[in-house]
Amino acid sequence: MPAEVKGDRRPAAAGAVRPGAPDPGLPESGALGRLPGWARPLLDACEEAGEDIEAALRLARAYGRLLPQPGGGQTAIRWAVLAVVAQRNLTVARVLEAHSDALAILAESGSAVPDGTWGVFAAEAPPQRLEASGPVGQVVLTGVKPWCSLAGQLDAGLVTALVGEDRRLFRVSLRHPSVTVDPPGGWVARGLRTVTSVAVRFDATPAEPVGAPGWYLTRPGFAWGGMGVAACWQGGACGLQATLLRASQRRTGELAGLHVGIVDAALHASAAVLREAAALIDAGRAQGPAGDVLGLRVRAVVADAAERTLRQVGHALGPAPLAFDEDHARRVADLELYVRQHHAERDLARLGSAVVSEQQRRTPA
Repeated sequence: MPAEVKGDRRPAAAGAVRPGAPDPGLPESGALGRLPGWARPLLDACEEAGEDIEAALRLARAYGRLLPQPGGGQTAIRWAVLAVVAQRNLTVARVLEAHSDALAILAESGSAVPDGTWGVFAAEAPPQRLEASGPVGQVVLTGVKPWCSLAGQLDAGLVTALVGEDRRLFRVSLRHPSVTVDPPGGWVARGLRTVTSVAVRFDATPAEPVGAPGWYLTRPGFAWGGMGVAACWQGGACGLQATLLRASQRRTGELAGLHVGIVDAALHASAAVLREAAALIDAGRAQGPAGDVLGLRVRAVVADAAERTLRQVGHALGPAPLAFDEDHARRVADLELYVRQHHAERDLARLGSAVVSEQQRRTPA
């Protein structure tokens, strides 16, 4: 058991998971699978962490290595843990998912995985530009990287930088004196308020390549990691579903049932898609173009289910819980921001183009 929770004798929080048993607090329609016994203290701690980013980082450091690696035969368990953490606390899920994704990338590359907390920074926002230069063993990064979540609190990061016009992944210490993290003064988000994203400035910062040029985007784990994010969206939506179910027990009439039914059907479908995707990954059938298409499909389905849940729960419950229920209002704001990592119509257009290309390849001239 991780040192941070060793010897914990607190009573289990309501809905906590018994080792080897399904989580009774997770609506069956959206459940992704059984959870390992070590997840119980993690879920207990999620209940208490709130928006405390230091608590979230401690949990990521303690449990990130315990999550099974994607593609290793237990992908469904990995995603089930992420989903239930997200149901409890989207701040913790956001931090745990990013940290564990960095560990998975390092493992996929065959690199050693040192201690500390990690982030993955791959966003681009011209005219900001980060470039890598120097011979092997003496590579340095120079420039600005945007959208670096929690860069001021993390120990290290996996950062994409340009080598000429090719993107390559590098590992870098965020504690090096040549690294300057912009203040988070521009972060005005109402959701995931403490998971601040800032620009980071590198001034000839020593860096170590991870994989060959272009490897970061073409490796199988790129699509797998994107589906792990979708598992967090699924969990956040299940948290809203649980609120809807509790409220619906106090109401009567077909309209109350309508809202519950729409949400149940959407989350049942998205859970099924995630479970099938996990099985395909573990069976070796989600690599290359097949993995890319699967990732786009899964994220589209889960994002649609999450947005449908947000809308339906809002229609069913009205403004009162948004105004007077702190947990509900925070979960709504957190999920709305988090699910925007899906690029909506742009990703659907990519999916459509990939499907058309595959059809053309299979159709004889």
